[in-house]
Amino acid sequence: MHRTRLFASLVAITIGLCVHPPAAVAQTRVAAAVDASKTREPITKYMYGMFIEHLGNLIDRGLWAEMLDDRKFYHPVNSKPLQPPVLGMRLDRRREPRRWRPIGPDESVLMDTAHRYTGDHSPLVGLSGATPLGIQQSGIALRKGKAYTGRVVLAADPGAKVTVSLVWGPGATDRQTVSVGSRRTTFAKYPLNFVAGADTQDGRLEIAGTGKGTFRIGAVSLMPADNIHGFRADTIALLRQLNSGFYRFPGGNFLSNHDWKDAIGDIDQRPPTWDYHWSAVQPNDVGIDEFMVLCGLLGVEPYVTVNSGFGEARAAAEQVEYANGSVETPWGKRRAANGHPAPYHIKFWNIGNEMYGWWQLGHMALNQYLIKHNMFAQAMREKDPTITILASGATPDEMTVTTNSRRITGKVLTEFGSPADWSGGLLAYSLDYLDGLAEHWYCHPGLRFDLDRGQNGPLGVRAGFVPVEEPFVDSLRRGANRVRCKAEAWEEYQKRFPAMKEKKVFVSMDEWSYGRPSLRNAVSIAWVFHEMFRHTDFIKMSAYTFATSCINYDATHAAFNTTGLVFKLYRDHYGTIPVEVTGNSPPPAPKWPVGGDQPSVNAGSPTFPVDVAAAFTGDRERLTVSVINPTESAQELSLSFQAVGLSGKGRVWRMVGPKPDASNELDQKPQVEITEDQISEVPGTLQVAPNSINLFEFETR
Repeated sequence: MHRTRLFASLVAITIGLCVHPPAAVAQTRVAAAVDASKTREPITKYMYGMFIEHLGNLIDRGLWAEMLDDRKFYHPVNSKPLQPPVLGMRLDRRREPRRWRPIGPDESVLMDTAHRYTGDHSPLVGLSGATPLGIQQSGIALRKGKAYTGRVVLAADPGAKVTVSLVWGPGATDRQTVSVGSRRTTFAKYPLNFVAGADTQDGRLEIAGTGKGTFRIGAVSLMPADNIHGFRADTIALLRQLNSGFYRFPGGNFLSNHDWKDAIGDIDQRPPTWDYHWSAVQPNDVGIDEFMVLCGLLGVEPYVTVNSGFGEARAAAEQVEYANGSVETPWGKRRAANGHPAPYHIKFWNIGNEMYGWWQLGHMALNQYLIKHNMFAQAMREKDPTITILASGATPDEMTVTTNSRRITGKVLTEFGSPADWSGGLLAYSLDYLDGLAEHWYCHPGLRFDLDRGQNGPLGVRAGFVPVEEPFVDSLRRGANRVRCKAEAWEEYQKRFPAMKEKKVFVSMDEWSYGRPSLRNAVSIAWVFHEMFRHTDFIKMSAYTFATSCINYDATHAAFNTTGLVFKLYRDHYGTIPVEVTGNSPPPAPKWPVGGDQPSVNAGSPTFPVDVAAAFTGDRERLTVSVINPTESAQELSLSFQAVGLSGKGRVWRMVGPKPDASNELDQKPQVEITEDQISEVPGTLQVAPNSINLFEFETR
């Protein structure tokens, strides 16, 4: 929310103090100087990118409007417990699907493998006169008066009478029933249209038949009628406001056993497949064509990751040709046949997702993967030499905290040039086959990586992390410190590989996040922004995990959370030409041994305990200054400007809340808001509220 108030004096720009627990950091007079004569390379729109993948409900509930699970019948229709495959990673991140159940006894529904519509089988329902028999799925959220649309793919004997019903209550009239007319013995699609008569979280769709013979169901779909080309209208409207620059897709660990060809063509005939990483059914409804529709709806550029796990170079090259090739090419022709004659001209391509990780399907030793990466890059560039290729990298900090280094070399700390130096290996042997490195990092509130535990404890993604009690400011610095780790590694790489500077190799922080949405998390994200802005010489892109983490949503409505608010604040109002900030209070020396998630120099501006970043707008008519206070006490800051004239007129946006863990939840009054105020003179001294983000914009002269 934004509201405007007029301030009449310098006192009026002082940020109000909130009642908080005793200060964790003592107040000091910190001086910050903004030197407009010193600038860095511009902040691109790609710095505010987003990552999205097929994990749980991120796409298939958060973005895609489909309301039914297993709509193409990967699982058999019966009342028995599901028996998923026993192979794969089986990590506890899958969303338990809603089941199709028989209407009538189990034996009335058989899974027909001889006359299936798609996948391995299709339900075959045997009829028994006037008794309705068929299938049903419950647990569907409906809203009174809301229209729903869909389709069912059926094949029926002449004596079968088939109906489809949307049910919102227990009464005989708490439903709307559609008769499927003009039935054929071969599969055909029939439209469905309903209007719900009541609110419910446990609506039901029934497909039932009476009469003689049998009928088969190939696929069924149900969506709100206000869907936009299959996507949710409410979540799309919110995410479009973020103006994110780009979306990375499909990415994620599921990618390594995903065949992109399963997700093109007739959406109802795309086979459902098993995601062996997340132990879940992948319906393949959202593939590369739907992703391009999504990018158009959101106004962002596409960034596609290809499967270098179980995938192979030929398939990746064919995917490039499908996306960017002319209709004269074999796969460009296939794209046109699927309804998209114009090439997509996708620029950014990522080879592999976290291929350095022992958890990744298709993982192999670095000396083998380098060969594979180069094969992929060569094959893809033969299809389109203009594409920008990013390799799946991992600097020493990531290889350390994921225990990859210990598995490879027996040492917890990754040594530059060792078989565990994944990014270093790519720069040494694949420099001609990449334009940038895709780096990932994740932080966990209340945890730090302990070198001794990492060396002597168990192996695993979070092995070596231990609980830590630390000042509030140290906790919120953890994300920015991971950026600082990448910067220190990059300095070493530039010494070792001078050619990378000439080639202008860059980094995309393809996946990163810290904690759950809250005010403290928003302040931490802002600090990450500041640290990336200090390294625009090599950090050109970043993608937050996940796009849908910026909103709270359920089956029927959505709203921004604190993560969405902080992304919107910076994207809408922060400048694009970074300006130098100096000060009299450098970040403190590290408390923990250097290595893993601890850089040799703590992240932050020389204005501890607050962090200050500044940037001109592209036209240099405005100067923006962002001051974050990652402490639990009010902080005083002296602010001066060099080599720039300011008119005094401007605005300030503040993101504050009643407590650090304040959050915005659906159906509740927001605890965290962004307020906007006018200012009439340049402040010399600021008091910034605890745990707050304060973004000033001044007119230049």
